Amino acid sequence: MRSDLNIRYGEERLPRYTSYPTAPHFSCSISQQTYRQWLASVSQEQTVSLYLHIPFCRSMCWYCGCNTTIARRNEPIAEYLAEMRREIDMVASHVVRPLRINHIHFGGGTPTIVTPSQFAELMNILRQKFTLRSDAEVAVEVDPRTLTREMILELGASGVTRASLGVQSFDPAVQQAINRIQSFKDTATATEQLRAAGVRGINFDLIYGLPRQTVASCFDTARKCLWLRPDRLSVFGYAHVPTFKKHQRKIDEAALPDGANRHLQANMIAYSLTAAGYRQIGLDHFAFPGDSLATAQAAGNLHRNFQGYTTDTSDVLIGFGASAIGRFDQGYVQNDAATRSYCTQIGRGDLATEKGYALTADDRLRADIIERIMCDFRVDLQQVCARHGTTPATTLQSATRLHGLTADGVVNLDGAVLSIRDDARHLVRSVASAFDAYIGTSGPVYSRAV
Repeated sequence: MRSDLNIRYGEERLPRYTSYPTAPHFSCSISQQTYRQWLASVSQEQTVSLYLHIPFCRSMCWYCGCNTTIARRNEPIAEYLAEMRREIDMVASHVVRPLRINHIHFGGGTPTIVTPSQFAELMNILRQKFTLRSDAEVAVEVDPRTLTREMILELGASGVTRASLGVQSFDPAVQQAINRIQSFKDTATATEQLRAAGVRGINFDLIYGLPRQTVASCFDTARKCLWLRPDRLSVFGYAHVPTFKKHQRKIDEAALPDGANRHLQANMIAYSLTAAGYRQIGLDHFAFPGDSLATAQAAGNLHRNFQGYTTDTSDVLIGFGASAIGRFDQGYVQNDAATRSYCTQIGRGDLATEKGYALTADDRLRADIIERIMCDFRVDLQQVCARHGTTPATTLQSATRLHGLTADGVVNLDGAVLSIRDDARHLVRSVASAFDAYIGTSGPVYSRAV
């Protein structure tokens, strides 16, 4: 891949395409009444996933792009959880019960900031209001620095099947620069104890492109991760958007690697992991060949949602908590992002719907194409367009950004089959963006393409 193409496309700020259209295009046109109607339309035959957002941390990591606040006391967390339980009860009253639950994901913030008994209460109310399938995956995001032995035992007892541990980097200089000091021992202890408690799946989250990060330190971090043999790893590029995340202003921009070094860092991590037997899944996930992610990719059944690449095939996603997003046949709905406002609305018996998006037929077509590009690095436009009652010629006519990518050799179009060249797969977001009807209308809210 020519270096000028990495500069031309890699420096673009583009969505990660965990949804389409992406969240910046949501609007207040989706109301509480709309959400009630969408909930009531969910049938008992449909499978459902749940997302619970815990927007609290003990300290702020300066690189963070999540919706979270610092909680030094436990009382605000307890108050928030009381409202979340009320929201679960309220939502359950609007659906045809019992809905079958395929997947539950606790995200944050730091979900394990809650006490073991509070976590057990949340799981109990979910089991009371919904029907959890026997093979349902229950995933929790974990901060190893604050994870207690008691919480680990509760995660195992509550049926958690997967834990995602935030690692980011083991380089002390990088940790100092991002305000996240986390020893290898902390991570190793959490990993060992989670497995001993019965949590079968262990994921590590890594980031490249951080301040003071180097190719050598990325190699060292990957090497240390390999000692612990996590089942999966997610490797994301740091998104520096200090205009929207004010705490990122604490990061020294002069210490951030340039685009060329970001690319080298990502390649070093990918090389280290694949050389050790992991298979690269899509753009930024890694798993062993026998893992369900790898199996799904090989079968062409890989999907993408707000947590990244997934095997979750649920028809519906219901979100609970401040800023949580739900996905229905009709479109997306998102709760108020402000914790206090969310609690106030739920407390008075209202749903906390702030905004959303009603999908059009064209949106569904483009979402299908983009998902296949992101998951498979190729798409059979004839096949996808037939499902949506249109033709590849009509679809390609509007994909004007594709012309340059084709001319530059990034993609190949063989009849109606579009594929990304093997050495250009890191530019997959650029290719996906060619089918994004809204690209360029959101402002600089996205991360670099590489």
